[in-house]
Amino acid sequence: MIIGVPKEIKNNENRVALTPGGAKELIKRGHRVYIQHSAGEGSGFSDDEYTAAGAAILPTIEEVYGIAEMIIKVKEPIEPEYKLIKEGQLLFTYFHFASYEPLTKAMVESKSICLAYETVEKADRSLPLLVPMSEVAGRMAIQKGANYLEKPLKGRGILLGGVPGVLPAKVLILGGGIVGTQAAWMAAGLGADVTIMDVSLPRMRYLADVMPANVKTMMSNEYNVRKMIKDADLIVGAVLIPGAKAPHLITRDMLKEMKPGTVLVDVAVDQGGCIETCKPTTHENPTYVIDDVVHYCVANMPGAVPYTSTLALTNATLPYAIQLADKGWKKAAQENAELVPGLNIINGDIVYKAVAEAFNMDYVPVEKYLS
Repeated sequence: MIIGVPKEIKNNENRVALTPGGAKELIKRGHRVYIQHSAGEGSGFSDDEYTAAGAAILPTIEEVYGIAEMIIKVKEPIEPEYKLIKEGQLLFTYFHFASYEPLTKAMVESKSICLAYETVEKADRSLPLLVPMSEVAGRMAIQKGANYLEKPLKGRGILLGGVPGVLPAKVLILGGGIVGTQAAWMAAGLGADVTIMDVSLPRMRYLADVMPANVKTMMSNEYNVRKMIKDADLIVGAVLIPGAKAPHLITRDMLKEMKPGTVLVDVAVDQGGCIETCKPTTHENPTYVIDDVVHYCVANMPGAVPYTSTLALTNATLPYAIQLADKGWKKAAQENAELVPGLNIINGDIVYKAVAEAFNMDYVPVEKYLS
């Protein structure tokens, strides 16, 4: 198979979808890999490292899309890329369709095959290609939140872990999944007073068993959320419904109940956000203030630590990329059920129900293409 890796053009996105080591594994199996010039530089990988692994370098993004049967990316295509995508071309990347209708419509019109990292799913309902970036984003949420609690950055002026004789900051985490768990570990390690809210009692029992003493659990409902936000200094939105838009757990009217300088970090922003007042921001302009509450809503948080993120992502995606390259998307999905829910759009048909429902568009069962 001919595989193309374009350079990411989203604002301040420095990750690359394939390391030189990953390229070598594909090339060993007889596939051809084309890397856009300087695509890996943001993550610390030079063109020379890719050529040493056997990949070819192409100067422009147009040439990469033009030659490739499968495009491997990190983030969803953005508008300048829409016209480059060909009918029947396989795109393997994060899409988060349910949060952005223009992207969904553009991919439907392209008649490409869109296989989304975030909805590849194991039998136990875990999301193996979302986990590594969720781990990075969860840890970064605390790192960034602690930073924006500083007064010069419009925060309350609180040190997350406090000092002897001064209480630490209160951190509220909405969601006890991968992001929430990693955020809790980081916040706890820095000495904060941490509360995780979730709707699953089994999950909260597990977290209560494994977390340190400064992490508490609490049932998530509107009454409890309203109660907890009044004292929180840092609130992390970490709610995920696979493939669907995140629910709003914090609404606009709740901001007035928070202390001035409270910091909100919405990690779910690329799925529409679980905080109503959050809208996607960039690493260039990461925050804005509403009702004296600081909002940090960067949609590609792991892009700020691209070396770590690229290695973690390739570790997870490469086994699937090899299957897709060796067998083609249809046979690979027929033989590996984990890939089936990853298929979101095929030849102009939306085959992932939550995406169709998000925009009231027609849904076609994926079995039409796999039977």
